[in-house]
Amino acid sequence: MQIINGEWYMDGIEWDDEGCLHESGELLDVIGKIGFLPLFSNGVQGFSVESMTDPAMWWTGDETTDPWEWRIVLTRTGKVAYGKFFGGRAGFISKKWFPYFANYRRCGYDFDALYDDGKAGYREKLLMDLFVPKGVDMWDVKKSALEKCGCAQELYTFEMKEKGGFGKGGEKNFEGVLAKLQMQTYLVAKDFRPRLNKKGDEYGWPVAIMTPPEYLWGYKHVTGCYGEKPEESFGKIVRQVRKFFDADDKTVRNVLKR
Repeated sequence: MQIINGEWYMDGIEWDDEGCLHESGELLDVIGKIGFLPLFSNGVQGFSVESMTDPAMWWTGDETTDPWEWRIVLTRTGKVAYGKFFGGRAGFISKKWFPYFANYRRCGYDFDALYDDGKAGYREKLLMDLFVPKGVDMWDVKKSALEKCGCAQELYTFEMKEKGGFGKGGEKNFEGVLAKLQMQTYLVAKDFRPRLNKKGDEYGWPVAIMTPPEYLWGYKHVTGCYGEKPEESFGKIVRQVRKFFDADDKTVRNVLKR
């Protein structure tokens, strides 16, 4: 997307053009082939959902043809992670390629180790503590044990804001802290659901449900590339983009860097 004379304009292609994606299953196939894909246009031409879809189809509310709705459909498959992975902007990473991103973005650190080494701030820890039981192996603990210690496998973003102490008069920059944890691959969106009122009825727009990817795919899978140097993982990611898109190494690295 770009702003021209104060108005938003989207890139993309016509519905009848070759290569235009028409439904969520086609997008899932593309992500599976490439391995990861930003939602909106960036420095690499064609490397986005926006570039592969008809601009007229966005924000219609029809989940069969609206790319904005496809993010909900795809997160529910369990085959991709959705989050702010690309310069703080949204996109998808397949299950296969997520370990490479996790190793590069985390520099081989689990969050607790990152915090202990002084490489993460206390506000990030406030949010991660909502999911990680203190003194317990979080990846083996059962849901009942999580609930007992006040932690969860998944939370609405508004629940995270309240429980993490970012409400009125509390900590600042909730959105920025949440985006940073997604960029570092410590949190991903696993679903989008409406809020529930006191009667249990849904209302309003769907809200992101966040979770550590370890709860989604397992610790062993997510950390599967910890054995290689982070820059080696990053090199594989960069080369994967250049297999499909005409862009120089520097441009690709700028789009994918931490």
